[in-house]
Order: sequence, then C-alpha cells, then structure tokens
Amino acid sequence: MPKNKKPDKKEAPEKTMNRRQFLVGGSAALAAGAIAVSTGVKTAVAEEAKGASYPESKGYLVYDSKKCIGCTTCMLSCSMVHYGEQNLSLSRIQIIQNSFGKFPDDLQISVCRQCVTPPCVINCPVGAAFIDTENGNVRRINEEECIGCKTCLEMCPQQPHRTIWNHILGKSTKCDLCIDTPFWDEKGGPGGKQACVQSCPMQAIKFVTETPDQKETEGYNVNLRNDHFLNLGLVDDSRIIPPKYKNMGPRMFGGPKPKAKQ
Repeated sequence: MPKNKKPDKKEAPEKTMNRRQFLVGGSAALAAGAIAVSTGVKTAVAEEAKGASYPESKGYLVYDSKKCIGCTTCMLSCSMVHYGEQNLSLSRIQIIQNSFGKFPDDLQISVCRQCVTPPCVINCPVGAAFIDTENGNVRRINEEECIGCKTCLEMCPQQPHRTIWNHILGKSTKCDLCIDTPFWDEKGGPGGKQACVQSCPMQAIKFVTETPDQKETEGYNVNLRNDHFLNLGLVDDSRIIPPKYKNMGPRMFGGPKPKAKQ
C-alpha cells in the first residue's frame, strides 16, 4: 500500500430486516395508527355529544323475567322475520340461561333499551347507527353502511351488548322494533307489531310507548303477571293480591292466624 494513501475506513455493517421483523413492525405501526384514529374519532364524537339532546324513541320493549320460560321462541321469530331463517345467533333479542341458577335469577332477557342517550348512535364513526326520525325515533343500524368496526358493540354499556354482531355479513345490527322485516307481512315499529311480542307464548314481552327508567335495566324488567300466576302458586309476591281474595283476610297469603273471639 502506498504510504501517501490513507487506509479505507471500515464500512459499517448494513442493517438488514427479515420478513418476520418487517411484518411485526408494520403490523404494530398500523395497529397504533388505527387505535389513534379510532380513539380520536370516539373522543371527538363524545365531545360533540356532550350537552346534546336526542329525540326519545316512541317505542320500547319491556319484559317480565319471572314469566319467561326460556323457550327462545322470541329469538327464533326475530331471526326469522329479519333474515328468513331460524338462527339464535342472529336474533336481536337474547335469552341468557343459567343452568345452575334458581328462579327467578336463572333467566335473563336482553332487549335493546332504545337508550335516550344512545351510545351506539353517538359513537358510530360512519353514521350507520342512526335515529330513524321518520319511524318514531327508533335507534337503528343500517347494515349497508356499517363498516364492521364493532365500535357500537364496544361502546354499548350493557352486558351482553344490545348491538348484535352478524357473523355472516360481518356487520353490526340491533333491534329496530320490526320496522324492517322482509320476511314478515306486518307493519312494525311504533304503532305496529313486534315479532317477539306476538310470538311469546307466555306474554313475557310487551311493547310500551312510555320511556322506561334509564338506570341500568331495572325499568325494563316489569311485572306483566296477572292473577292466575299467583293463584297457581307460580309467584310469591305479597304485592299482588287477586281482587277476589282481597276480603278473605291476610291468612290466605301467609299472614298471622287471626285470634279467636273471646
């Protein structure tokens, strides 16, 4: 080597990235971006919704969990009128059964609350969840506009979620009070009929126009029992006294035995 020529500097080793590292890094970046965008959208929508008021729905479904026998007829009729098939997973009303529970806590009916302040509508990033002002302000989801982001499921505060995931279409849906029932020749919505109400053999579901108490689900689980349930001994509720028994004294309902006359 000539004396006047400086030795070449050692070249730094070239950084390489294998396919796995690229995919992992890229996926992490995409996920972070998606979370940021999603969070930003939700935050912006939530901030916009603060102080906003929404027209209350003109119809609600209430139920009596003590009358429900868990037959799932309501679920099957719901999927039938909306999708033309009996499929429990497509039902927009859910019956949850606890095999180890005891009456009346062994069954739970989950119906859409038609919330006065609807989280699904407020947080939907594309407006697929909306208030149908032309049909009694019913809270609905347009499946054609749904992008399948599941934000409405995530934001629904109830368990299980009252928004339902259609695994066949990859879309979200929810109870529309039977406004759109392609497989049922009946008018639904407020002022019409609801398949679950019509098909329940125990009449454990009822359509009402008065807004229930919005505290959790307490306002939706109501007493729909008549005198026959008490007469048959199917319920033990001292608040329900059949009119024909009112003058027969407290002993009929487990009260103290009246004292004998002196």
